[in-house]
Amino acid sequence: MHRPSSAEAEVADELAAVRPDLASRYAAELPGARAAVLTRLWRALVHEPLPWIVRREGGAGLLLADGRRLEGPYADPYAVDGRVTAVRLGTASYDDPVRLLTDLAVPHGPAFAAELGHSVASLALSRANQDGTGGDPVTGWEWEQRVVDGHPFHPNCRSRPGFSVAEQLAYGPEHRPVVQLALVAADGCAVHGEWPEWLRDGGAQGLPLIPVHPWQAAHVLQLPSRGALSAHPLMSLRSLALPDNGPHLKTALSARLTSSVRDISPYSIGTAETVSAFMESMAARLDGLLHITRTLGAVTADSPDLAAVLRESPDRYAGAGERVVPVGALAATGFPQSPAWLAEFTRLALTVGLRLLDLGVALEAHGQNLLVVLSASGDPLRLVYRDLADIRVSPARLARHGIPAPELTGRIVTDDEPTLRRKLFGSLVAGALGATAGSEAALRAALETAVRGLPRTPDLLALLEQPLPTKALTLMRLSPETPGDLWTELPNPLGEVKREGD
Repeated sequence: MHRPSSAEAEVADELAAVRPDLASRYAAELPGARAAVLTRLWRALVHEPLPWIVRREGGAGLLLADGRRLEGPYADPYAVDGRVTAVRLGTASYDDPVRLLTDLAVPHGPAFAAELGHSVASLALSRANQDGTGGDPVTGWEWEQRVVDGHPFHPNCRSRPGFSVAEQLAYGPEHRPVVQLALVAADGCAVHGEWPEWLRDGGAQGLPLIPVHPWQAAHVLQLPSRGALSAHPLMSLRSLALPDNGPHLKTALSARLTSSVRDISPYSIGTAETVSAFMESMAARLDGLLHITRTLGAVTADSPDLAAVLRESPDRYAGAGERVVPVGALAATGFPQSPAWLAEFTRLALTVGLRLLDLGVALEAHGQNLLVVLSASGDPLRLVYRDLADIRVSPARLARHGIPAPELTGRIVTDDEPTLRRKLFGSLVAGALGATAGSEAALRAALETAVRGLPRTPDLLALLEQPLPTKALTLMRLSPETPGDLWTELPNPLGEVKREGD
């Protein structure tokens, strides 16, 4: 009999108190949740440069620095279906990622193992609370709430440490709640852009009211709040859609979800208006293939824990009969419909991403930030991009095209070509397209078709010929002393593929 981790047992105990009707379904979902997290962990062990793995043998055997051998099935870098049900360490078989990482006994492993336990338990809870009776999504937030399993490649795909079961059910988008945001009036706020009158205390000249996530209000700020604002949580949990196709709110949430603490830096607030206006002008150069959700306003009380960003809803860019769907929701809701559909979508995404990169902007086009406008028949028509906080802008590339650089400094600005390409290729190809394809073979077939006829830029050649960069998500969690992103390289799914006419 499987011995549950402490996180699994804690969730079971809490569930018995707050939702006993889900207890048996939760228990039934645990094996599949362990396999889903184990699949992601095994992918990382095979493909990331972990210092205690000294040799890899054909993708199925790993020699550890202490002489032990770890064996498992082929680790498809784009598989998202929980196909790895067990791996072997020495003579022992492991179907539980928590027990595996614990017995690996690597530096910083215990803390990460605890996070994996939360990921398994929360994922099982998320799957247990699906009834399958929601009908076809209509609004963008309904599409987002169909994403049950979280990040497609991170072992911490559903890790929510610090959230009780009741809070997960009340705030997690996959549980389909309506969240009541607190409204906090704070003196000395910095406001960028237009902060609307309906979010001010006492009219147009009143203090800004900062929407605060209820988890943040309860666990971090402990501040008095005034009023409440109903909203639908989106894929990222801390971003929410206001009713009636209203704008979206990005709130601070000082909890570690997957890899990062989800606060909002003063830098992001200070640059939001400038970046938004600049990206609108860049999107205008792409022949209508890309829309940018404008940042309407941003506010901070000089703290990353008390800040908010208000931006347009992506739904406003849907024409009659069209739908705007986050790319991260495609696979979860039945897309792609066919290899031809996937190839057409891949061509659209690469056309936009590579043209912008050549001009001087690298999008972080992962499945949350990138959305696709679908026709009534489901054809991909154009793209929508939201959340501009982590793009990269190259003044040198802009200058080559005679485009004035925006008045920006700091982390957004770089001319380093590997950094620019990693940002786009890692998020778009290894991330959004890979997860949508769901396998190396499907991604290869889509790319083979999509790259034909694309302009022969140095960036396209790099995509064709070099290994594919992607964030080393597990290495990052096992390297708490190293700030920022760490990277690894995946085998290029294109292999020797070249464009027609090369």
